[in-house]
Amino acid sequence: MNASELIFSPGLPWPVIAALAGLVAFALALAIWRGLSGWALRAAAALAVLVALSGPSLQQEDRDPLSDILLVVVDDSASQTLSDREAQSSAALEALQTQVAARDGLELSLRRLSEFADISAPDGTHLVAAVTAALADLPRDRVAGVVALTDGVIHDPASAPSLPAPFHAMLTGRAQDWDWRLSVIKAPAFAILGEETEIHLRVDALGADPTASAVAGNALVELMVSHDGGPAEPLLARVGEDIVLPLTLTHAGRNLIHVTLPAADGELTVRNNAAVIEVNGVRDRLRVLLVSGTPHPGTRTWRNLLKSDSAVDLVHFTILRPPEKQDGVPVYELSLIAFPTQELFVDKIDEFDLIIFDRYRLRGILPGGYLDSVRSYVERGGAVLVSAGPALASADSIARSSLSDILPALPTGRLVEAPFRPKVTDAGQRHPVTRDLQDDAPEGGWGPWLRWVELDPKSGHAILSGPDDGALLTVDRVAEGRVALLASDHAWLWARGFEGGGPQLELLRRLAHWLMRESELEEEALLAEATEAGLLITRRTMMDTLPEATVTSPDGTTAALRLDETGPGRFSADLGTSENGLFRVTQGDLATVVVRGVAAAREFAQPIADPAGVAPLTNATGGTVARIEGGLPALRPVRVGQVAHGRGWIGYTPRDAYVTQAIRVIPLAPPWLMLALAALTLIGAWLVEGRGGVRQPAKRQT
Repeated sequence: MNASELIFSPGLPWPVIAALAGLVAFALALAIWRGLSGWALRAAAALAVLVALSGPSLQQEDRDPLSDILLVVVDDSASQTLSDREAQSSAALEALQTQVAARDGLELSLRRLSEFADISAPDGTHLVAAVTAALADLPRDRVAGVVALTDGVIHDPASAPSLPAPFHAMLTGRAQDWDWRLSVIKAPAFAILGEETEIHLRVDALGADPTASAVAGNALVELMVSHDGGPAEPLLARVGEDIVLPLTLTHAGRNLIHVTLPAADGELTVRNNAAVIEVNGVRDRLRVLLVSGTPHPGTRTWRNLLKSDSAVDLVHFTILRPPEKQDGVPVYELSLIAFPTQELFVDKIDEFDLIIFDRYRLRGILPGGYLDSVRSYVERGGAVLVSAGPALASADSIARSSLSDILPALPTGRLVEAPFRPKVTDAGQRHPVTRDLQDDAPEGGWGPWLRWVELDPKSGHAILSGPDDGALLTVDRVAEGRVALLASDHAWLWARGFEGGGPQLELLRRLAHWLMRESELEEEALLAEATEAGLLITRRTMMDTLPEATVTSPDGTTAALRLDETGPGRFSADLGTSENGLFRVTQGDLATVVVRGVAAAREFAQPIADPAGVAPLTNATGGTVARIEGGLPALRPVRVGQVAHGRGWIGYTPRDAYVTQAIRVIPLAPPWLMLALAALTLIGAWLVEGRGGVRQPAKRQT
């Protein structure tokens, strides 16, 4: 392929040559007006000089034509895995490759979306950005067309680039696809325990729903709602309308509300049929009832601990005068008002989060019916802490009341009054109340306590031990509630720093929060946390061995995972995955859910194949959107500016690009030749003018 072109290499700037040409034209006009006979030859001489100054040459190029490029971008995002979209993309790509191979001067450049973006990212499919990046790697003067194999679920149409050729989209998916979507309209970030709050949900029908007639009539669907991986409860909802889910939190800290919409037959995907709402539970006020049987130095320790938190409402009931003290002072003169025992221990006992018996003994102050009420309170979900003094080993022991049924240990009657250092037991190493408690102990250990009541454990876990490894602190679950028994009244020695002291504040804080069912201090808990590499699954337990955990991925596949012990009472395992979405983890009777990225990726919010996402780009470049299920279109070359699509075909515009192999330049007016020609014409003009001169007007004859 050769090409010729006329080029100029002027000896003077073009403005100067133009000025000279103007002077020549003026001189020629004057010569013609004056009637000079040699003006034509002088014009030829001037023209020869001007041509010599412009330097005309003939440039000849030896060109090799370059092939045109058809850019094909394959959308391999997560929504392309739905139904048979991957198979449709593969068939369309194979057809394009076959047609391009059959056409001379056309080649195919294949790029995939995953080469330019993280397809697992939760912010959607950025197909246009991928096309822009692919074009940056290609010579734009050779790009004859762009074809995208996609389902139209894209999220960056506003960033459409200026394309040098028609853009076509071959749409995967099927016109009859349909799907149901569950979405969270409004949810609180936190809620007060015991107070009802609301979560607003919505179920929408997308695409060609076969139940469209039922949906138009506000069909009912059944949602399943579970709290912290617990048993799911049904909730009826109308399709297309907001649903109000009432919620009352029962424990502080993180609360995971898992809502699922059961899959329907023929539904496109279940990836948008679930939602996880995380609500942080906070206590408005903590109500604690402290019953002190006998005033002692530890009483102030309890008060300081409980009053240090402004969120704690403390009701302190202290028995100052026991019944055996008969001094003749009337009861009505001992206090301004009678103590409301009936109201505290019967009528409003369920309003308390924790009841503490500090060195309490049976003296007839509280009738047995009130202690029965306390026992029932625990069985209904309440919490009781018994901090025992010497009376626990006496005939007036609280263990001789109806509370003995819920105590985790009973006194043997032996009272030891000798120094001993509390130690964390093997069970205590596993229990969250005392786990890691002794890590910050001084070199010589904690300071000693001076009194201990020997116990005979019957249930629960002894997490602190006293003399001869006997139970010092025992915790247990009773029905729906919790109980703790501390067999000494000398914890206050740690607060005073006696012989080094100890973590009295931290111990009692953890113990109180465990009794009030703080989720961070549950001894049996299954936790899952999203990491950059996948998931970190942790199990807190008092058991020595555990079964395998089962992990259910967002796509419904399950995998068994063995957890290894990483510390006393702590088992964990890492699950490597790049998949985003909702994972469910179960182990025995425990279950939890965790969201990696988002519960449903952005593209699953509207998974129906839709040409509207790419239509603005195809319309702007003269391209089209063609559904693959309607047949694979043929390729045709079209001229620039012509319609680039038709029934059953799509077009590309040949760019006629080439590479120059050699260039030859042939001067058309050598200076010496032009100067010789100018000289000859000037001589001719002189000869002509010498013979004829200027024409004179004829003389009149007389």
